[in-house]
Amino acid sequence: MLPIGTKAPLFRADSTRGLIDLQEYMGKKNIVLIFYPGDDTPVCTKQLCAVQDHYAAFEHADTVVFGINPAERAKKEAFAGKFGYRFPLIVDADQSIRQSYGVGKILGLFFQQRIVYIIGKSGNIIYAKKGNPPVSELLHALEAQS
Repeated sequence: MLPIGTKAPLFRADSTRGLIDLQEYMGKKNIVLIFYPGDDTPVCTKQLCAVQDHYAAFEHADTVVFGINPAERAKKEAFAGKFGYRFPLIVDADQSIRQSYGVGKILGLFFQQRIVYIIGKSGNIIYAKKGNPPVSELLHALEAQS
């Protein structure tokens, strides 16, 4: 994992909402990156649906949210459509985004770890945590830095 205070690595990648260029958000919005193992799996669905349920609060905190894993776009579009996600799911086909953010693989499996990063408007990481932190914790981290 990248430590808090680290300058966030930039990337450009395809998503369920077209091309995402992280540079376009730097200095303008806070950014939540949710690295999750698999589309349409129980824990991942619960995690992303919790974010969706509170998406207005993220918008109020001047924050964009992106989900990231290596699955193909068609699978992500079906997953996002099924649950009505208002935020893009990014395709990290070559896993370069995962690697640049220090997101490892789950031992013995092909899946990436579950890690959430928050990038402040400064472009630095202000929050980093493995697992599935509650949405309230993410919103508190955003509130604390503003």
